Amino acid sequence: QVQLVESGGGLVQAGGSLRLSCAASGRTFSNYAMGWFRQARGKERVFVATISGDGVSTFYAGSVKGRFTISRDNAKNTVYLQMDSLKPEDTAVYYCAADRRASIQLSISAYDYWGQGTQVTVSS
Repeated sequence: QVQLVESGGGLVQAGGSLRLSCAASGRTFSNYAMGWFRQARGKERVFVATISGDGVSTFYAGSVKGRFTISRDNAKNTVYLQMDSLKPEDTAVYYCAADRRASIQLSISAYDYWGQGTQVTVSS
């Protein structure tokens, strides 16, 4: 069982930056691919970014590529999402997720464990 706790959300003006963190329990964090997803009010949860267990491979949704950066520190059991050049349309609850396979995963259904989410609000 893996428990995930997100932090770092908040209110920011358009063009600003935030860094989300997701702390994971367990001793085999490097065995898990990690992902970030987001869900805007009234919309479905969608993929944002993913990183492989060793941190070598990453993949981004087209809407955030070039603005967001996913990274991980396996020694700290933590995955990060650096969000720059934020836009109002980035407003959503952001969730981190863990997949027991180490390779990157884009599909929501691939992930086994989810955090509770953290709100990000970008004002115009």
